[in-house]
Amino acid sequence: MLPVAFQTPAAIVLLLGGLLACFAGYRLFKLVLGIYGFMLGALMASTAVGSAETWWMIAAAIGGGLLGALILVGAYFIGVALIGAGLAALAVNLIWSQLGHDPHPAVVIVCAVIGALGALAIQRYVIIVGSAFGGAWTAIVGGLAMRTNASKTVEDVWLAYPASLDAPRAWIIAAWIALGVAGVVVQFGWTAKGKKGGGTRSKKKSNEKV
Repeated sequence: MLPVAFQTPAAIVLLLGGLLACFAGYRLFKLVLGIYGFMLGALMASTAVGSAETWWMIAAAIGGGLLGALILVGAYFIGVALIGAGLAALAVNLIWSQLGHDPHPAVVIVCAVIGALGALAIQRYVIIVGSAFGGAWTAIVGGLAMRTNASKTVEDVWLAYPASLDAPRAWIIAAWIALGVAGVVVQFGWTAKGKKGGGTRSKKKSNEKV
C-alpha cells in the first residue's frame, strides 16, 4: 500500500476516477480502462515492493501503473472481458456470502469465464453496467478513505472485497447500488446515448452528399 502521506491524494483520485467511470464509462471507456489499469498496476507493483523503501515503492507504483494502463488500453477486448469476468465473480461471491461460506474456486473460475464470453457478446450493455457499478464502488472507497484515518483504511479489507461486509456496514451496499443504478440511468439516458448513432448519421450524410 502507499505511504500515509500519499493516501489522501490517492483517495481523491479514486473518488474522481470512480465518478467518471460511473457516469461516463461507456463514452470514455478507453480513458476509464487507462485509469483502472493504472490503479491495478500501481497496487500490484507497490504491494510487491513492500513498505520498507518509500521512494522505491512510489517508483514501482508509477511504473506498474503506467504498464497496467498501457496493457488495458491496448487490449480493448481484454478489458471488456475482464469487466464481464469481474462482475460474474463478484455476483458469485455475493450469493455465496449469503449462504455463510465461500464459493469453490472452480465455481468462481467457470462463472468468470462465462461472464467474460457474455461480455464480449453484449459489449455495450456490459460496459455501461460494469463501469457504472465498478465506478460507484471505486468512488465509495475513495470517499471513505478520505473520511477515515489512514491506518484504518489500510486494515479494512472489506473496501476491496464488498462480499465481506457485515451488518453494521450493510448500508454501504445500499449506497453502492443506488449510485450504480444512477450511473446506469445517466449513461443510457445521456452520456452513452447516440454514441454509435453519431457515426451512423455522419456516414449517411456523407453518402447523401455523394
